[in-house]
Parts: sequence; C-alpha cells; structure tokens
Amino acid sequence: MDLRRLTWHELLAIAGGALLAIGLFLPWYSAENRRAQIAGTPGPGDFSAWEVHEIMRWLWLAAAAAPLILAYIVVRGHALSWARGEMTAVVAIAAFGFAAYNGLVDRPGEPSGLIGAKWGLGVALAGILAMLVGSALRASEVERARKPPGVL
Repeated sequence: MDLRRLTWHELLAIAGGALLAIGLFLPWYSAENRRAQIAGTPGPGDFSAWEVHEIMRWLWLAAAAAPLILAYIVVRGHALSWARGEMTAVVAIAAFGFAAYNGLVDRPGEPSGLIGAKWGLGVALAGILAMLVGSALRASEVERARKPPGVL
C-alpha cells in the first residue's frame, strides 16, 4: 500500500463522499404548516433524507462509500479492466439523478405544494458533484489503447 499514489482527484472524490454522507442527516425537506405531512409526520418541521427515504438512504450511503473503494484500488495498485474512477463516476451520476429527482422534482409528502427543499439537499448534491468531478478526472488520466476500425 502506497498512499503517495493518491492524487487530489481521489481526495476530492472522498471529500464529496463525506459531504454526501453528512448531507443525508441534514434537513432536506420542510413541511410548511400543520396541514403538510412527510412520512406520516405532520408539520411544521424539517426532515432529513435519512428520515424520509427508507430505501434510497442505503443506496446514497453506498454511493458515498464508492470514493473510498476507488482510493483503496488506487493505493493497492489493483489491475482493472476499465479505467480507475469510471465506476465511481457512474455511481455519482446515478446518485445525482436520484437525489435531484427526489429532492427537486417529486418531493415526498402531502400536499406537494406545502413541501419545500432545505439546505441539506444542496450539501448532498454538492458532495455528489465533487465525487463526479474527482472520479471523472481520475478516469481521464488513463490512456486507452486504440483499436482499428471495425473491431469491437
């Protein structure tokens, strides 16, 4: 194990994963008044993603661990059949899509007009974007062998 193999790309991705993990416990949604309810709890009040999303919280937590797995692969020098960082970038794209959809487009709760977004969602989205940038920059460092035309 050689920690000198880590570049600032992996460190950025790890920081993004930590931001995502922390952001899960910060307020994502706000029930504006007593007529609004989220996850069966009447408002007014603030709710974190960890409280509201019973299944997605585990997927986001797994996505937050992806940069740590990338760093482990880089430090150990494992040979992969794909560029290091590609899979972490794919995980970050999926996590961003789920977070943006659930936080901005289709917020949980009833009535939807009385449910607002809070700052914890922004922290989580910023963390996911940092994961994406760091892992994509790591993946772009690898030179791929070119194939002749017509070869898959």
